[in-house]
Amino acid sequence: MELSNKIRWGIVSTGAIAEKFCSDMKYVTNGILAAVAARKSEDAENFAQEHNIEKSYAGYQALFDDPTIDIIYIATPHNFHFQQAKSALEAGKSVLCEKPITISSEESLQLHYLAKEKNLFLMEAMWTYFLPSIIKAKQWVNEGRIGKIKHIKADFGYAVPFEPEGRMYNPELAGGCLFDMGIYPLAIAHYFNQAPLSNIHIKVQFAPSGVDNDLVILANANDVTLSLATSFQCRLQNAALIIGEKGYIKIPDFWRAKSCALYQMDKKVDEFKDLSSSNGLSNEAQAVGDMLLTGKKEHPTMPFKTSLLLQQQMEILRSLY
Repeated sequence: MELSNKIRWGIVSTGAIAEKFCSDMKYVTNGILAAVAARKSEDAENFAQEHNIEKSYAGYQALFDDPTIDIIYIATPHNFHFQQAKSALEAGKSVLCEKPITISSEESLQLHYLAKEKNLFLMEAMWTYFLPSIIKAKQWVNEGRIGKIKHIKADFGYAVPFEPEGRMYNPELAGGCLFDMGIYPLAIAHYFNQAPLSNIHIKVQFAPSGVDNDLVILANANDVTLSLATSFQCRLQNAALIIGEKGYIKIPDFWRAKSCALYQMDKKVDEFKDLSSSNGLSNEAQAVGDMLLTGKKEHPTMPFKTSLLLQQQMEILRSLY
């Protein structure tokens, strides 16, 4: 497909995440919203009107088959990701798919091989990695400002009312806090330390439907100690702490970070604030557009090997339940 200087995005789903992504597209200089698809034509039409999207489709295959679309953004619940991403790739479309990209490493590998076969771009939408506050924190680490990392602490949890048929609690819909929120603490730990997990200990609690609704993880990544948690039972601090021998970095609400602060002992010595008005998803969309316009099939910040590693980590943790 011959690409113009603007990437034409097709959106799968009209839910809350798709809403935020599309709202952020006004900050993206290399892409436009070209089409949206939903199960019901009315939902797609209303969403298209709200976001000034030219085309709307009832059903996803019609969107995948649209020859004017360059890339598909998949924002449905994660148990649908594999089949939808597979169908989009088979139709010749590049894919940005919400996390977790699939619910098994085998499914992830299938998508990777298909993208390679079709010579298409594929990426898991780990938008956190593209946030300016996260990038600044990594810069501080690389500059040696906290010394050698010794501990990484991160948690992400919100109180989610128990609805056995809802997406989050239904085992048939790949429910559970690990899949839904737990991938964020795992991902931020990996961002700052790429060593494999070892010496893993967990404490898990289950909802009446059988899915995990509270999980604490203690592990090593070489000589770095990881303390990670996720929960549907309560709101956790939702912060990340990157702790080194000389100081530490605190990132409030790290998954959607708007700031970070650098401490040496008890004194704050530096801070960064992201003053942009976007939700933060525009950074990811801009980065993906840059890859497509330059013919790249992976983004170095979120390559397939990272997606596969996160899938494998979640499989290891679930095997310990």
